[in-house]
Amino acid sequence: MKTIITSLALLLVTGAATAQNDKYVKAMEARLAAMDTTQSTPGLRSLSDAFLRIAEAEKTEWLPYYYSALCLTSMGWIDPKTDMDVNAAKIKELCDKAAAIEDNGEIYAIRYMAATQQMLVDPQTRWGTYGAEAEAAIKKGAAIDPNNPRLIYLQGSALFNTPEQFGGGKERAKPVLEKALALFNAEDPKQFYPRWGKEMTEQMLQQIK
Repeated sequence: MKTIITSLALLLVTGAATAQNDKYVKAMEARLAAMDTTQSTPGLRSLSDAFLRIAEAEKTEWLPYYYSALCLTSMGWIDPKTDMDVNAAKIKELCDKAAAIEDNGEIYAIRYMAATQQMLVDPQTRWGTYGAEAEAAIKKGAAIDPNNPRLIYLQGSALFNTPEQFGGGKERAKPVLEKALALFNAEDPKQFYPRWGKEMTEQMLQQIK
């Protein structure tokens, strides 16, 4: 009898865990699909909030915090009216929560972009603060995950958009972007793991040819 009761208890626990996992999978699938078509500030903010709700329900998953931060980062790129300092503070808070679960190179890619957006508000006066913060983030991310294609793409993009007289230019960016593309082509990410960056890498390489 004791064995039967134990077996039933295990089945109940397993069933509850499966149901919870199914709920998480469906929620993530729906929000990630929405990210592919959302290009407005209200839409991205709403998606960020939706990912945050998933994160708060799933205490051991870093990816919902990551995507909540990525939505706000995307908002910063597409909407010049965004208050980059306020937005970046929220992004970094979300990154901290994700890193508390699993610190990895993907999160440092987000940290890099948030600091870059703050720097671009006024590059001349902000480079010493936020430019240095962005550079530190990309270095820490590369130390954790040296073959992360998104980190390498971001390095190549920075070179691509930096004038030659300041150490950048398309020719200096080309080998970095080619390395990123090779890594993107070899990438086989786990379920829900980041996949962005390949298309943008290809577009920049097309401009160099």
